[in-house]
Amino acid sequence: MTTTLAIILITTLISLYAWRNERFLDSWVLNPQKVLRGGQWYRLLTSGFVHADFGHLIFNMISLYFFGRLIEQVFGMLFGAGGPLYLLIFYLVAIVVSDLPTLIRQRNRSNYNSLGASGGVSALLFAAILFQPTEKIYLYGAIGVPGFIFGAMYMAYSFYESRRGGGTINHDAHLYGAIFGVLVIVLIYPPVIPFFIEQISNWRLF
Repeated sequence: MTTTLAIILITTLISLYAWRNERFLDSWVLNPQKVLRGGQWYRLLTSGFVHADFGHLIFNMISLYFFGRLIEQVFGMLFGAGGPLYLLIFYLVAIVVSDLPTLIRQRNRSNYNSLGASGGVSALLFAAILFQPTEKIYLYGAIGVPGFIFGAMYMAYSFYESRRGGGTINHDAHLYGAIFGVLVIVLIYPPVIPFFIEQISNWRLF
């Protein structure tokens, strides 16, 4: 079993269990005050393994499957046998890092909770875009958009919604997960920058 599939299986099983055990779910979500005042720092990580509902879980796991597989292959080429471990570390750290801005921003809201793997998935998504910027990403399974264009729209939308506030989606996790993914890939494999630019420059709409 690949690391990507193992993450999907574990996340799915934990989420399914959490839906049947509200107390367990509450103990795993990211609640900034329980982290800062209660010292429950583990929530920065565990919140990435529980989801709000079936639709939330399926969307994240499908995205994780497609983009995780690609980055797992890339890490395999870069790090050899250690590739799967590097993927796991990358994904887990992305979840934690993407939650830090939320922890700071929502630190005074006792009723604020956040959950889901979106931060880690966003990191994988943008890592994949760096390597395959012109490959199409399909919105709603029907509308194909080149990765670099999708990425720009995704970042702009996440930034706008994050500044606007409100709603039930943690746009900060999406935004900072994406930034983390780009920075880490550029750091560990700098040649991805000229490769990305070359792919974009050769892209044609028609």
